Amino acid sequence: MSLKKKIAALIAAAALTASLAACGDDAASPGGEAKDFPEGSTMAKLSSAGKMVVGTKFDQPLFGLAGPTGTPEGFDVEVAKIIAGELGISADNIEWKETVSQNREPFIEQGQVDIVVATYTINDKRKEVIDFAGPYYIAGQSFLVPKGNPKGITGVDAVGDAKICTVTGSTSEKNIKEHTDNVITVDKYSDCLEPIRTGQADALTTDNVILAGLVSQNGDEFEVVNGTFTEEPYGIGLKKDDDDFRTFINDTLEAAYEDGRWEKAWKDTAGTVLDTPEAPSVDRY
Repeated sequence: MSLKKKIAALIAAAALTASLAACGDDAASPGGEAKDFPEGSTMAKLSSAGKMVVGTKFDQPLFGLAGPTGTPEGFDVEVAKIIAGELGISADNIEWKETVSQNREPFIEQGQVDIVVATYTINDKRKEVIDFAGPYYIAGQSFLVPKGNPKGITGVDAVGDAKICTVTGSTSEKNIKEHTDNVITVDKYSDCLEPIRTGQADALTTDNVILAGLVSQNGDEFEVVNGTFTEEPYGIGLKKDDDDFRTFINDTLEAAYEDGRWEKAWKDTAGTVLDTPEAPSVDRY
């Protein structure tokens, strides 16, 4: 072969290699690893797009709290990153949408978010309109009170004439109203703190982990009453009847329980204040 032909052959081989590499780059998702999902599935669509929208709280210390840059941080956020990672989507390609208790189902139904990870208790009423994967954590409802507990609220049976603050449309509101009618509601749990400071409310009730986060942010002003009076399984909300996506998320959670990603997510966030719990069993209803 002449020198000219050899050079031409080398150029052609180099071009073919570059072309194959480019094809490989196209197939790989932003998370760095190419993923193979059933055609037409939610997983395939999200992986192909290379991005997803996650609804989460922006005012829940330890679980979902917007930092100085506006990006939320916490256990819920880390769980969402685990799900995205299994789709090949990096954290930088997640759009975080602030989601409060009363708009979680509408956001899912309207397609404004792909999933909701937002201290979201699984219950039958919600499952009428959306589906849940998980649970990924089991919380329990308790009370936040001023330091020293001046009203002596030791549990749900000792509320007496105390005025209790909670969030509109939350499971916490439903639960406390089974025990007292002396309830005021607000949009966010953090909005209950000022009414307690001014005496317009005597306590805030919601899940113990949310209360612990609020206490951790407010010095010695408040405390959490020992014990819980409910069991609150936190799940990941997604569109109704998307069974394949729900199965994928449940599989991802179970894998994260086994390989330590779930425990690391806890210890890096809520675990800075609370003990590490046992990972719950997912409910494949």
